[in-house]
Amino acid sequence: MPDYRFEARLLARTPGPIAGVDEAGRGPLAGPVVAAAVILERKRIPKGLDDSKKLTPARREALYAQIMDCAIVGVGEASVDEIDLLNIRQATHLAMARAVSALLPTPTFALVDGNDAPALACPCETLVGGDGRSVSIAAASIVAKVTRDRLMTKLHEAHPGYGWDTNMGYGTEAHLAALNRLGPCAHHRRSFAPIHKMLWPGHPSDSNVTI
Repeated sequence: MPDYRFEARLLARTPGPIAGVDEAGRGPLAGPVVAAAVILERKRIPKGLDDSKKLTPARREALYAQIMDCAIVGVGEASVDEIDLLNIRQATHLAMARAVSALLPTPTFALVDGNDAPALACPCETLVGGDGRSVSIAAASIVAKVTRDRLMTKLHEAHPGYGWDTNMGYGTEAHLAALNRLGPCAHHRRSFAPIHKMLWPGHPSDSNVTI
């Protein structure tokens, strides 16, 4: 289970606040990528924080409400157009930078899930598997996931054929079948190989196409 030791170690050598940063939605074929940055108060950390992928939807929603009630939260996203223009890695970094920039006060340091450090408004350190090791990153993973799931559920209302209320834009068998039946819509990532091949069959993939 994640704990506060990484934050405590940083606080021992630098004044706070310390933010945890994570994203949701790097892999889907549709929708934006969403990032969250969370500053927790040590004495008010919600119990049961964990990697959002390990939690049930109901538990994520409950923890999301607690985090929003007791923590400082920033959310950022990068649109489908930005993903297609920049590539998913750079778009993810952009969403993370926007999430950190939305925090008031600005953190003095950030812990970022993964091993790929983005350019943020403060120094940062990456932590592989951080959403299962740091409570701040775990909180950010929950906020990012719930925020994006809610967004995809709203997009489903306008485009019900793709099943985004359940697959959240990921390339499930049902989503791929719907794509073959309906074709892509404006919220699909044209730089991702399944969509690119559908729109431009036989066209050679360029360096920005995600397989």
